[in-house]
Amino acid sequence: MLLNRRHLLIGSLALAATPARAQTEKPQGLNAAQFGVRAHAPGDQTQQLQRAIDRAAQAQQPLWLAPGHYRSGPLTLRPGSQVVGARGSRIALVRGPSLFSARDADGIALTGLTLDGGSTPLPRDGGLINITGARDLKISDCAIANTNGNAIGLFQSGGTISGNSITGSADNALYCVDNIGLVLRGNTIAKSGNGGIRVWQSVKRSDGSIVEGNTIEDTQARAGGSGQNGNGINVFRAAGVVVRGNTIRRAAFSAVRGNAASNFQVIGNRCEGFGETAMYAEFEYENASFIDNVIDDAANGIAVTNFDVGGHGGRVTGNIVRNIGQRVKSTLTDGSGNGFGISVEADTIASGNTIENCAYAGLRLGFGPYLRNVTASGNTIRQSPYGIVVSVVKGAGRAAISGNSIQGATRGAIVGVAWHKAMSGDLAVGGAEKFPLLKLSGNKVS
Repeated sequence: MLLNRRHLLIGSLALAATPARAQTEKPQGLNAAQFGVRAHAPGDQTQQLQRAIDRAAQAQQPLWLAPGHYRSGPLTLRPGSQVVGARGSRIALVRGPSLFSARDADGIALTGLTLDGGSTPLPRDGGLINITGARDLKISDCAIANTNGNAIGLFQSGGTISGNSITGSADNALYCVDNIGLVLRGNTIAKSGNGGIRVWQSVKRSDGSIVEGNTIEDTQARAGGSGQNGNGINVFRAAGVVVRGNTIRRAAFSAVRGNAASNFQVIGNRCEGFGETAMYAEFEYENASFIDNVIDDAANGIAVTNFDVGGHGGRVTGNIVRNIGQRVKSTLTDGSGNGFGISVEADTIASGNTIENCAYAGLRLGFGPYLRNVTASGNTIRQSPYGIVVSVVKGAGRAAISGNSIQGATRGAIVGVAWHKAMSGDLAVGGAEKFPLLKLSGNKVS
């Protein structure tokens, strides 16, 4: 799969702006009206708004925007700029390339603003809010809609993006590249054209961002591709990212997709309705953990894969995976080895998972020769044609399969396979001695 930071811009979404959630009515700081900014004025107020932003930053005071509608072009935030919207204050973009931008400006805060992109075309690697090189950034309780590109673009920055509502971004809601230690928390994201949240690095290196408590729904893949688009959360080359406690519903591809993302932790997310694999660790990663997630209704469940290009190491524990390959339409669920609940390949433990109602198999251990030191223990697998399939082709390595409870496996509880083809009878009944690299013990079949 090829990933490209440059995305095709798609036509705008004609959605009404959602009211901002801030409750600020009696502000502290400077009122933008004293600098000539007028609510409901028919014309472009870029000049007046910029003057107000500059004066407030100079005075080290927050700038308060009274209720009403405003029209503006690009505005530059200064170090220490704080812009606060009252309930009912709305700024609509009338010309690009952004509404708010900043470069090398620390201590910026945007709070309680309702921003309307006006379907104005934006640069591919930017955003309606476009921030580069900022520390201690805060964007909170804002509502952003109708963005013809990325809603928020963050580059080489750090800070917290929290409590925002982002609807109808033609590309991504949060596009985060080369940042360190971002906190992306409690945002509500809907109807993104290509991605909900992207946490990317331009080369493989530490990132350390935390993506938690967000709700992401109805993510499309308008720019096409084989998985670089259409994901609720996508982590690329960024190490040490934690994705936890998010609710993700309905995406063209995956809920959470990590590509070349090492020390990647995906914990306690609730996910429903995906056209491909719901959770992925793929390509050149080291150590990926998928713990206590709930996945319902996807083409595949969890894949920890690509040992062929160095992907290895991980834990897949305590997950609930159900209704896999049963309803979601996908070219991948074709009866040739897809429709699996959990698939692991190298140096990975899959334990304590509950897997139900998969079109192919509950667990898939290895794929062709890509199997090394895998343990599958203590899993409960119900109502799948194969309970566990394990690769037994030449070159495949060791697998330990113990203490699993397998119920209703109509084609076999534990079966050796070559790629997609069954190469053994039910090894839970007998015949495992023919495959010396497999160790089976204590499995219960009913």
